[in-house]
Amino acid sequence: MVRTNPERRNALIDAAIEVLARDGARGLTFRAVDKEAGVPAGTASNYFPNRDELFVQAGHRFYERLQPSAETMDHLATGPRTRQTITELMTDTVARIMGFRTGYLALLELRLEATRRPELQAILTERVRADIEFNVRNHLDSGLPGDADSVLLLYLALNWLIVERLTLPEIFDDAEAARLIEAAVERAIPAM
Repeated sequence: MVRTNPERRNALIDAAIEVLARDGARGLTFRAVDKEAGVPAGTASNYFPNRDELFVQAGHRFYERLQPSAETMDHLATGPRTRQTITELMTDTVARIMGFRTGYLALLELRLEATRRPELQAILTERVRADIEFNVRNHLDSGLPGDADSVLLLYLALNWLIVERLTLPEIFDDAEAARLIEAAVERAIPAM
């Protein structure tokens, strides 16, 4: 019987994210998730039919937890249409991801695991593609300067900056990361 208590389910998925970030995909077991969540043995297996479903749900939960705040979305809708606004939005995005370090590391683990699991690759491809399309559409609809390629270039540049900051944090300190975000925006978005 699969359980449906949404709070418990989310707690188990959050525990799966922590396990993925700490122990990698091979360490993601029902027992490890139960232990991380502090629940009785067998709880995770009551909520998820198999490990593959844990992988999928961890990927969904990462995106769910990283949704921009209402304030950020309001700034996107009502702020000035300048490169500086884009820099502020990109800085906010990087800060949100850095604030959920284990989530991004878990996502990297999921991406690596997806190279071995075609079903997971298909799901992640669909999810990431939808996220990219959402960001491009929001950018274009907002009237901010730059085009779809500008958004894609920022996506690619900032994702690798995030990987460096999370995996080798001594490469770029906070000040250098801030400077690089600003430089990426200046180079990707044409001056008006």
